[in-house]
Amino acid sequence: MVNVNELKAHIYDVIGVIHKVHKELGPGLNESCYQEGFMIQLDEDKIFYRREMNFHPYYHGKQMEAKFRVDFLCKEDIVVECKAVMELCAIHRAQLFNYLRILKVPSGILVNFLPEFAVIERYFYDKDTNEILSVNGSIIKRLD
Repeated sequence: MVNVNELKAHIYDVIGVIHKVHKELGPGLNESCYQEGFMIQLDEDKIFYRREMNFHPYYHGKQMEAKFRVDFLCKEDIVVECKAVMELCAIHRAQLFNYLRILKVPSGILVNFLPEFAVIERYFYDKDTNEILSVNGSIIKRLD
């Protein structure tokens, strides 16, 4: 079972990086600007990450040629998806949830840099139950 409180503490510094980037760059830029600022700040804060990491899903145990690209994988176990859109919607969350499930990563952050105040959504994936959990530990979605 996933310990949501431990995971919240684990992603705290990555959330701090998001706030620093948005504070300096402000609202209204395109996604690539925020991604680059995020990368620079991760380097400055000495937080390990991989940017635009490609991965392939599996079907019936066979790796598919189709590939996905996650914006950032921080500390090897936090997926960060950056957006610069008017409003986050279900398709953005579905994308993050699928990345968590396919990569079997316990923590995910969906951030929208476009608004005046960055919108940050945190989610947790329990691979044993195949459930997406909120920051208070309640089940948001079962991924069966």
